[in-house]
Amino acid sequence: MQYRFCPLCGNALNWSIKTHSTKKRLYCARCEFVHYDNPKTCVGAVIAKNGKILLTRRANEPFKDHWDFPGGFLVAGEHSKDGLRRELDEELKIGVKIGRIVGIYPDFYGPDGDATLNIYYLCKIANGEITPRPYEIAEAKWFSPNALPAKLAFGHVQLVLDEWRKLYALKRSRAALRC
Repeated sequence: MQYRFCPLCGNALNWSIKTHSTKKRLYCARCEFVHYDNPKTCVGAVIAKNGKILLTRRANEPFKDHWDFPGGFLVAGEHSKDGLRRELDEELKIGVKIGRIVGIYPDFYGPDGDATLNIYYLCKIANGEITPRPYEIAEAKWFSPNALPAKLAFGHVQLVLDEWRKLYALKRSRAALRC
C-alpha cells in the first residue's frame, strides 16, 4: 500500500533518506514520522512421513494450481507456533506437534509484491486426517525427494525443499552409521 499522508499529523509524505540509512522511505517533514514498509510474517509446515514431504496445491491466486507448503499469514500479536497450528487446522483439519525451525526466508506475495518473512517449522501430524479445505487447498499430496513437482508457488519454496533434502539426507546417513 502506498501512503500519501502522515498517519500522525495529516501532512503530505515525501520520499527521503533519513534515520542513518541509504534507503528512501516515506517521511513527514512536519512531525518527522518515518514509514517503515515492514514485511508481513507468514508461517509454514514442513511435514515429512516415511521419507515423503507433504505439499499442497493452491486453490487461489497468487500461484493458483502451484505447489506450496501448508501455512499462511500470522494475525497481529499471534505467536508463530500458534498461527501455524491455526493455519493447519483451517487448511487441512489437522493438529501438529511443532519441532525446530527449518529456516526463515524473505519473499514477495501477490500482485503488489508485498514483502513477506516466511518462518518454516518441522512438524509431525498429532491428530486428525488430512482434509483439504477446497476454498484454500485444491489438493494435498505426499512427494518423495526425487519426484517433487515442477510448479512451485513462491521462490522460497524451492529453498525450503532444498533444506528439507539436506535434513533428510543427514537423518538417513546418521541411521546408516548406527547399523
